[in-house]
Amino acid sequence: MTVRPPDPAVPSGPVVPAGSAGPVAPSGPVVPSGPAAPVGAAVPAAPVGPAVPSGSVAPAGSAERAEHAGSGGPVRGRLTAVQGTAMYLGAVLGTGVIALPALAAEVAGPASLLAWLALVVLSAPLAATFAALGARHPDAGGVSTHARLAFGERAAAVVGWCFYLAIPPGAAAAALFGGGYAAATLGGGDATAAVTAAVLMGVVTVANALGLRVTGRLQVTLAVLLVMLLLSSVALSLPHARVDNLQPFAPHGWAAIGPAALLLVWSFAGWEAVTYLAAEFRRPARDLPRATGAAVVLVGVLYLSVAFAVVAVLGPAAARTDAPLGELMATGLGGGARTLAAVAALLLTLGTMNAYYAGAAKLGAALGRDGALPAWLAQGSTAGEAPRRSLTAVSGLAFAALLAVVLADVGTRPLVLLTTGSFVTVYAVGVAAALRLLPRWSKPHLTALTALIGVILLLAMSGAYLIWPLLVTVGALLYHHLHRRHRDPAPM
Repeated sequence: MTVRPPDPAVPSGPVVPAGSAGPVAPSGPVVPSGPAAPVGAAVPAAPVGPAVPSGSVAPAGSAERAEHAGSGGPVRGRLTAVQGTAMYLGAVLGTGVIALPALAAEVAGPASLLAWLALVVLSAPLAATFAALGARHPDAGGVSTHARLAFGERAAAVVGWCFYLAIPPGAAAAALFGGGYAAATLGGGDATAAVTAAVLMGVVTVANALGLRVTGRLQVTLAVLLVMLLLSSVALSLPHARVDNLQPFAPHGWAAIGPAALLLVWSFAGWEAVTYLAAEFRRPARDLPRATGAAVVLVGVLYLSVAFAVVAVLGPAAARTDAPLGELMATGLGGGARTLAAVAALLLTLGTMNAYYAGAAKLGAALGRDGALPAWLAQGSTAGEAPRRSLTAVSGLAFAALLAVVLADVGTRPLVLLTTGSFVTVYAVGVAAALRLLPRWSKPHLTALTALIGVILLLAMSGAYLIWPLLVTVGALLYHHLHRRHRDPAPM
């Protein structure tokens, strides 16, 4: 998951998303996806952004288009299919892939490869659905805009809450992923991993409190670093692959493929990112489907290659390691390669978490400003102001999540499943909105119907972890109702 919540736009001017090269503003201050309509606001407010994968960067020239749009001139997108594919990859690829192949192998053994394949197959109609929505309703609000158009403000509020409250457990899991690589290099086991995770979370919190940002170029560099780490790990280790490591293929039964797939949703979150990029394409009708298709193929090939290498090279040992890429590199280059992998993993984790926190803090402030969360959180919703109260809430919840799993000694799996449960819920809302907004029985409508079937299967497999997004949904709806009653007293 490179799911980074972009900064919301505010009335005072465009806000530069964390990790972006400039403001994305085709028609005024516009930012990536999130609740497009305020909940309980007296007048329409600019959309706020959800937790979406880190690495998404404003297209070249967007700042110029923002200025031009503000003067009332025509706006023409400049994003080509190739550039769109690159940005799509930056949105989907994330740090989950440095650890999830081992977690999936622990759950399902070599059969986890089928879980990876199933998610790749599901990604095709899911990505195509969001691409169709983006082309038909190009808006910076993304999934929340589509939820509002299809179902009203309540649905938009639910999406905002789900994104905002997915960040704390997701951040804690990402920090532990990086901590696992530090422990593999330094020793110390779970204690080293937990301390490293806490340090990473503390550094990111302080950096955001001070207003520091990861630049767009650095985010792209981190995405390139991740791809290089994955490719080098696969290339160096594949000569050591053994067919025997694929036997038995389903040691925990075929039913284990479902839970493994649910874990892997983390690595595929981000297909909705194209909805806020739609207006940036030079020729959306032609280039948007091309970029979407190319991104699905490239992500699928990359992930399947890494997953196969982890299973075929490491064998049963894959389920017992917290640093599978480090083990792959060590197999090809020797034990010293674990240090190289650890440094790369920690840099990736730090950059991704910084984007998580920056965007989530802005999202919470915007939700507070618009009445979807308590107004106390609204501090920092204006351009150039650090949202320290929302940041404190995000950081506090993330540390609480870390402390809970460390004390319970349950590892990262519960954190991952809590996060993916929220994302699956948001995807269910988004695909349901597509079925209502897209022309009935058209090709995009049928594609959305196919995606909905896959999302429903994921929801069914979520089990107890679906309780969290359900509680969040109830909380969002209850707060929305109470806020409206307080704002609009009954007539005398």
